[in-house]
Amino acid sequence: MNSDPTSNAAGEPLKLREQAYAGYTRSLLAREIRPGQFITQRQLVEITGLPLGAIRELVPRLEAEGLIRTAPHRGMQVPQVDITLVRNAFQFRLFLEEPAVRLFARNASPDLVAALRESHERIIARHNAGDEENLMEEAEATDLKLHETIIDNLNNEIVSNAYRVNWIKIKLIRLAETRLYVPMIPSVIGEHMKIIEAIERREEDEAARAMASHIGIARQRAVSI
Repeated sequence: MNSDPTSNAAGEPLKLREQAYAGYTRSLLAREIRPGQFITQRQLVEITGLPLGAIRELVPRLEAEGLIRTAPHRGMQVPQVDITLVRNAFQFRLFLEEPAVRLFARNASPDLVAALRESHERIIARHNAGDEENLMEEAEATDLKLHETIIDNLNNEIVSNAYRVNWIKIKLIRLAETRLYVPMIPSVIGEHMKIIEAIERREEDEAARAMASHIGIARQRAVSI
């Protein structure tokens, strides 16, 4: 992910409203803004460093995406991490990713699948060797890359954008308690490898079952918050 909220992945300048969105989500995932926190537009100006006009344009988008809500007489509230958010976010993941992985198993290029395998094998090799420097960050990036690759293979911008908004909610849930810690790497990457192996065999049903199992296990971890 691009860490600069003023530019996109290609380094091109973003419009103010896009900068405001990137700044808000970055602050949310950096826990500078807390789940359940009440916040004002003025505070968002301070957090993002962007003008009030950009924030006013930002708020309707955040409300539409469920990343903030207006509470009468209290201002705006950041989403709370609760059982409803967990249920909704993981159910949405399942609705998107189960059919997406079927299509991926059917038509993904061998080179792309091989690259996914290689990145996962590298994580396991580092873990087994006790090389933990930035290992969790790389493992989380590898985790996300598999799912985004499967979703983006649909070539559907609406679905890809919806998936990324939902990922922000999943990340909020993980930050509450269930982040991918180093001891969990073998099990999580192992679940991914079952998906990858099914894709390599072009077994669509098996890939879908492996994906559903993986999402179900992640949801169960989240429920324990």
